Amino acid sequence: MNKKSIESIYKTISEYHEKYLKQFGVKLPKLYASKGKFTKDALVLVYLAYDYPKTRKVSKEELTKFVRSYYPDTNDVQQARHLGAQAGWWIAAGGRDNIVLKIKRGIYQLYTLEQPYPGFKKGHRITETGDWDKIKERYNYRCATCGSQENKPHFHWPATKTILQKAHIDPNKPLVAGNIIPQCQKCNRGDRNRWVYDDKGRVIKLADANFVRNFDKEVREKIYRILYKEFNGKNPNSKK
Repeated sequence: MNKKSIESIYKTISEYHEKYLKQFGVKLPKLYASKGKFTKDALVLVYLAYDYPKTRKVSKEELTKFVRSYYPDTNDVQQARHLGAQAGWWIAAGGRDNIVLKIKRGIYQLYTLEQPYPGFKKGHRITETGDWDKIKERYNYRCATCGSQENKPHFHWPATKTILQKAHIDPNKPLVAGNIIPQCQKCNRGDRNRWVYDDKGRVIKLADANFVRNFDKEVREKIYRILYKEFNGKNPNSKK
């Protein structure tokens, strides 16, 4: 891949980023570092985006070899993993946690440039949460979901002390005042940003559409029929 190809692919990535990903807080890596060298992040992203949207499976060894052509002293390329969950680019990584593509461990593939990585949410860094003590007081210092009381034995794990944490009502929105309920450490960690709650801690919506893949086949078929009817059988991948 020569300089012209890298610049061309990066331009395509930039256009998709501006249109689809910037609004979610996904950061576009710089193409050039000091002295006119390509940055490692940009090189990895460009390599994965080659021939987009027909992306291919790429091994960690292949990525490392490519980056070494510009940075000979590179030992082990970690950029693909960092660009994914941490920076917001939807790069699927092989392993048991991946449910969108069938790829082996040690393999990466750019899934899409039109959506951010599912676990990446704009504004998840807490900047304003209102009065946390007032929020807990409103719930009588109990988990909104399971009812376990702060600093008391947990309802379901009696040997564990209940610790209340700030949890999203809607994980697709920032963790700020108006979008917070108190949840114990068990309910908050087990959730993994899958659900939207009401102010009483009850699940009312699905926040992560990919979790549908874990539903029983019968349920998925029912969902498919509902959506097929709603969208008149339109292929979501067809050009408008």
